[in-house]
Amino acid sequence: MLFNTFLKKPISINTPFGNLTDTTSANEDGVKDKPCPLNGALYTKNREEQWNKRRPLGVMVENHTDARPVAGLSRADVIYEAVAEGGITRFLVLYLCQEAGDIAPVRSARTYFIDWLSEYNALYAHVGGANTPGPADALGQIRDYEILDMDQFGFGFPTYWRGTDKLAPHNVHSTTKKLWEAAEERGYKAEIDGIRWDKTFTSWNFKDDVSLEGRGGQKPIIVPFWDQASDYTVTWKYDKNTNTYLRYHGDQPQIDPLTKEQLSAKNVVVQLQQEKQANDGYPDGHLLYGTKGSGDALIFQDGKAIKGKWNKKDRTSRTKFTDLKGKEIQLNRGLVWIETIPLENKVEY
Repeated sequence: MLFNTFLKKPISINTPFGNLTDTTSANEDGVKDKPCPLNGALYTKNREEQWNKRRPLGVMVENHTDARPVAGLSRADVIYEAVAEGGITRFLVLYLCQEAGDIAPVRSARTYFIDWLSEYNALYAHVGGANTPGPADALGQIRDYEILDMDQFGFGFPTYWRGTDKLAPHNVHSTTKKLWEAAEERGYKAEIDGIRWDKTFTSWNFKDDVSLEGRGGQKPIIVPFWDQASDYTVTWKYDKNTNTYLRYHGDQPQIDPLTKEQLSAKNVVVQLQQEKQANDGYPDGHLLYGTKGSGDALIFQDGKAIKGKWNKKDRTSRTKFTDLKGKEIQLNRGLVWIETIPLENKVEY
């Protein structure tokens, strides 16, 4: 079974530097048999040749109610989601095999997202970040870890620009095209000093969708990040015909204004990790998550729930998801959405 991207046609985006038209492999003729290293989705050889020239790109995107609707997430390969502060979630959106004509709003870096980003040897696009001395000093860690930094304060226009659709700080835009071009000019290429980004990268194991008859009847999945911040509780509703999970906040579908499509995922993974305050004096309280080690996880795919474990040896090691017997779980080809919640939270499903 071959997997096609969700998008069906090219789209044109108005930007301060003119119209930008992006296409996806859904419009390309030819056999789609080249797996994306990040999520296993199958593309044409032409698309593979394009992503082989660049390295993964991670972009910090916010989910504040004043920032919605967020743009560009429907073209992501992998998305991580966790609370930034005050119960407000934020996304680390990873691109390699697809292109987004607009990504917004781009926001600031947090330390635990750096731990996940480090698995990909990726570029990191953000607007500043936590910099209070202490364990949550994201900007300091970016320097110390030698992350390939794409901070808006180091690039400016036209790599980034502020839109007029929302008020600051919810209005910083960019595109995958502009970010990859700026990275190339900075020397952040697919290969640096003779070493390709994927030399030490470990891909997850992927599989094709099961047949319609083999799919479950998954009830809505309710993922609470903070009980006192219900605006950020996520509901995933399973569509058996497409074998995808559709994303809602409450009863409101989350729509990508770029493509007019509801956000969805082929795999939804919930990681339970220790959440604690950094106690670094920041007024709203920077957070820390226990990103390394192991813990409980729920993996939703094919209309079924799998109780399992997440395992991550150190900052740069690949997070693996296993069943309770220790066997690595094969993920469906397509977008993988990973949500991290506190240990004490209960997922309804």
